[in-house]
Amino acid sequence: MLYEKAPAKINLTLDVLHKRDDGFHEVEMIMTTVDLADQVWLRPAHDGLITIKVSEQFVPHDRKNLAYQAADLLRKQFNIREGVEITLNKKIPVAAGLAGGSSDAAATLRGLNRLWNLQLSVEELAEIGAKIGSDVSFCVHGGTALAKGRGEKIQHLPAPPNCWVILAKPAISVSTADIYKNLDLSSIEHPDTAGMLDALQSGDYNKMCSTLGNVLEPVTMKLHPQVVILKKKMEQFGADAVLMSGSGPTVFGFVRQEARVSRIYNGLKGFCREVHAVRMTGERFILD
Repeated sequence: MLYEKAPAKINLTLDVLHKRDDGFHEVEMIMTTVDLADQVWLRPAHDGLITIKVSEQFVPHDRKNLAYQAADLLRKQFNIREGVEITLNKKIPVAAGLAGGSSDAAATLRGLNRLWNLQLSVEELAEIGAKIGSDVSFCVHGGTALAKGRGEKIQHLPAPPNCWVILAKPAISVSTADIYKNLDLSSIEHPDTAGMLDALQSGDYNKMCSTLGNVLEPVTMKLHPQVVILKKKMEQFGADAVLMSGSGPTVFGFVRQEARVSRIYNGLKGFCREVHAVRMTGERFILD
């Protein structure tokens, strides 16, 4: 049995530039991984089948699961006859804007690359991952990166300045498709992507906090007021900066002073069940 770690991501910035001719949106986003991660276990299956076992009952156990799709895509592309049993021990909240499903798919690609001795590079795996979902390419690489196009064009960046990250997910699920459908491209306020790039290059914590931005946040907040409440509470409890990740509904806050972490964590526990205090890892995956 082979093990792969599947870390969650947060968006430091998320910008939508325009709608493409293929129907997808052209995005520009800066993402980084955090040390909240699913565990992905891969076991060879000589029956030739792909099977999914998941600890979380609300996660698909079939072809709808992105890890299944990753295994199926690799098998077809490289004419693999062997099957695989994929066990997902979920730690990342589901449908949360943290790329849990995409990270599981990315971990499956990295793991099967070893299990089936395909000897593919990270770049080759990320190119395959782009066919599965817009966040999969980034999740194959991990670390911190600027993602463009549909998310498949990756430029590696320095790790963010060291701090705590408080993650809080309200008890709702958000449809990414619905959020994009309600996004008015003519009236969005674009985040300061260049400013965030400069903050990461210079290791400037205060500038990183001041240049956080996500064009999807106002859309999700309008549809789901719980996100507004959660963001305000996190600010009131003393987070240095607060933003929604992805299409939501998870809200994250940066905290530099460790003494504040437990106060914010405990305060948020009174408003939602899923709260995590984590660190940004900034670690890219290196293949053996």
